Amino acid sequence: MKFEATTRSVQGSSASRRLRRAGRVPAIVYGGKGEAQSIELDHNQIFHALRKAPFHTSVLDMMLDGKKQSVLLRAVQWHSYKPQVLHVDFQRVSANEAITTRIPFHFINGDESPAVKLQSATITTVLNDIDVTCLPKDLPQFIEVDLGKMQVNEVVHLSDVTAPAGVEFVIVGEESPVLATALVVADSADDDTVEGEDQVADAEKSDKPAEDDAK
Repeated sequence: MKFEATTRSVQGSSASRRLRRAGRVPAIVYGGKGEAQSIELDHNQIFHALRKAPFHTSVLDMMLDGKKQSVLLRAVQWHSYKPQVLHVDFQRVSANEAITTRIPFHFINGDESPAVKLQSATITTVLNDIDVTCLPKDLPQFIEVDLGKMQVNEVVHLSDVTAPAGVEFVIVGEESPVLATALVVADSADDDTVEGEDQVADAEKSDKPAEDDAK
């Protein structure tokens, strides 16, 4: 994915406000062998780019003053209530150096699993993304997790998922994190019925001694 950027010669909060009023977005690019550099972007272009999921997880081609640089999106600051981008951070990447970034999971076929179709279970996703380390050329846009074989009360761990070629999951701690669970949620109406039957049974038991005494 490609976007345009130009060098920003002026800095500071007042200059940033003037940029935003002119339909521009202050930004910064850092990392690699170069110094951190202040840049500016067209607001409409970057606003629409940020609405696309791949823009957040892909190696991007930034055309800075006509010269291409490979970068990753690292941070976005939004206005608290307006649909306005206030600031963007990018990191330079090198083709021969591994990068670490966060990639989302895409869960598929959950509705077709035996847990859902045969046992009326509910599948709950626990972890939505994961840090990965890889070379830029191997960076996936997402990690696919197939839930099509899940049974009721089954748990899917990260260890059940095969990482794409050249990609390594970054795990904190020794245990493999839980990605999804399949559980049967009790029906509240059934619970009320059972509770009511239990109350009737308790009342009948409490009446028996009184009837015996009367005899």
